[in-house]
Amino acid sequence: MEYQAKELFAKHDVPVTLGTVVEKAEDARAAAEQLGGRVVVKAQVKVGGRGKAGGVKLAENPDEAVARAEDILGMDIKGHTVHRVLVAPTADIAEEYYFSFLVDRANRNYLCIASIEGGVEIEEVARTNPDAVAKVSIDPQAGVDDAKAAEIVAATRFPAEVADEAKEVVKKLWTVFLAEDASLVEVNPLVRLGDGHLEALDGKVTLDENADFRHADHAAFEDTAAADPLEAQAKEKNLNYVKLDGEVGIIGNGAGLVMSTLDVVAYAGEQHGGVKPANFLDIGGGASAEVMANGLHIILGDPQVKSVFVNVFGGITACDAVANGIVHALELLGEEANKPLVVRLDGNNVVEGRRILVDANHPLVTLVDTMDGAADRAAELAK
Repeated sequence: MEYQAKELFAKHDVPVTLGTVVEKAEDARAAAEQLGGRVVVKAQVKVGGRGKAGGVKLAENPDEAVARAEDILGMDIKGHTVHRVLVAPTADIAEEYYFSFLVDRANRNYLCIASIEGGVEIEEVARTNPDAVAKVSIDPQAGVDDAKAAEIVAATRFPAEVADEAKEVVKKLWTVFLAEDASLVEVNPLVRLGDGHLEALDGKVTLDENADFRHADHAAFEDTAAADPLEAQAKEKNLNYVKLDGEVGIIGNGAGLVMSTLDVVAYAGEQHGGVKPANFLDIGGGASAEVMANGLHIILGDPQVKSVFVNVFGGITACDAVANGIVHALELLGEEANKPLVVRLDGNNVVEGRRILVDANHPLVTLVDTMDGAADRAAELAK
């Protein structure tokens, strides 16, 4: 969120004013009084377009700050409910700029995108005035030194009176990007104040979760209040789970297989009244009884789920181990396992895996040989 991005900026000496975050409208009064009375009240959600949605409002005094906070708290902005607002002091803005660092996946390096036309959507600037948008490639091995910072400032055409300070701000924002393992650091607007100095008036940062092991403090940035409870449970159990809106629960081993399974179930569901997949769940290579039980527990906890499709291709983990995992998972879950399971096994030790499931003869389990056939059966059961 913006206030968290600003905290990261301050940590690395980027010029910024933090403001005060409140979750109750009445608390905006004390925050405004402390900041001088005239403030901006800004919705804190992880999505852009807050201003256009009415999530950023000026308050002339503490009483208005309370009223504006009441207006914004509880708002829905592009599917995100506002649970907190940032009360920030007003700024004497002379000019607004746009600045960002991001990962350039196509060219396998980093990219700086900057413009002296900030404060609006950069996509709109790029469409209406592409010459106003500077794009500077950054070699990951070299990074942003004095020379590269000067190149970025020149390409952006920052005014001469702020060029030297802009170089320093560019280097500090690069430090945020690199030190925090970010995939995006964006400031819109980066402003020149009336006194001539620069300040990051807003902030958007995307952090790479693959680097979380290096950043214990990043856990504090997670918005647990907005997280889907099933996704939160899955994360605690180290499961790769994404909640969807359908009726067929999906369990597979390997992201590619699970993605294919979603497509096959969606296609089959068209023949059964528009039934759709209920989730993405990749249990990975180690489909043990505990992992399978955890996966089934999450999926069966979704009231929208009417059937479950377990689609496993035996590789390093053979099909007999997966089959035993399914049988033992159902034993562990007991009465919680109350929805039909369609199981498709293929690959390493598939004959033995199927035999184990047949011998178990569990009343909830239907064994189907093909992926298409299993998807059709799961969709039919869901309907």
